[in-house]
Amino acid sequence: MLTRRTTLGLAAGLGLAAPVRAQEAWPSRPVTLVVPWAAGGSTDAVARILAQRLTQDTGRSFVVDNRTGANGTIGFNSVARARPDGTTLLVSTVSTYAMAPWLYQLPYDNERDFVGIGLLAAMPIIMVVNKDFPARTLAEFIELARRPNHRITYANSGTGSSTHLATELFLQEARLEIPDIGYRGGAPAVQGVIANETPMVFQAASGILPQIQAGTLRALGIASRERSPLAPEIPTFAEQGLPGVVVEEHIAFQGPGGLPADIVARANAAARAAMEATETRQRLAALAVVPSVGTPEAWPAYFTAENAKWRDMIRARNIRVQ
Repeated sequence: MLTRRTTLGLAAGLGLAAPVRAQEAWPSRPVTLVVPWAAGGSTDAVARILAQRLTQDTGRSFVVDNRTGANGTIGFNSVARARPDGTTLLVSTVSTYAMAPWLYQLPYDNERDFVGIGLLAAMPIIMVVNKDFPARTLAEFIELARRPNHRITYANSGTGSSTHLATELFLQEARLEIPDIGYRGGAPAVQGVIANETPMVFQAASGILPQIQAGTLRALGIASRERSPLAPEIPTFAEQGLPGVVVEEHIAFQGPGGLPADIVARANAAARAAMEATETRQRLAALAVVPSVGTPEAWPAYFTAENAKWRDMIRARNIRVQ
């Protein structure tokens, strides 16, 4: 008759797993943070600051892997296919988790294939005009744009980008029709406004605060719920009669679908400690990024609301990616 000890011994000899195995604490191995954007941008910079701090705090290796292409969806797809063991996580932006699903045919299910660990930070988006443009306030801009045969255009840094959709949301809420001039990226679009090729652009604060402070560009509104500590002198759109113009370029922390709840909780706690550290706040402020750490519990309602908002706006404005 085989004893329990003999049975376990046979199982070990045959390479069989023991009936009960303790789960490893996270992180027990190196962790890859996938960034679906190129190195050098704001999201990449935030991810690298986060990875460095997490490595310091946990004693484990956190590395950034830039998986670029198709407006961020290639990086998302790589995480959707990753094992849900906590070794592959995603640093994402609202343009991919809430806007891209309504512009592209995706190779993954945007809701089923990912778990929200929580928000990390926000990059305020600001509407600016050329320093010589006659409108000095948002009301004056709208009044000029409503005149028959106006010649106002706006700089479009890429169809489907968060700044493009922020502009379209503004046009919808203000009941304006303004044609765009296309540019290959945010920096060329800003330079186009500075050169007066086109008078207006919506852009993340990180790309235009120095020009605003230098007087090269004039800010007419910030698309946040409240004024930003980075530029408290810039009024929100809500203060100026357009409460629907809220576009916060939130950076989020996500993992592949099926990521265990205990890993989600540990990752959120680690990210919160990292993002709220004094040194991290100082480094993010230099990038015009504001820490805004959310919880896993708050993610589903936020995710659903953002997707509904951008789905409705994209359909109403008939926006399509060529």
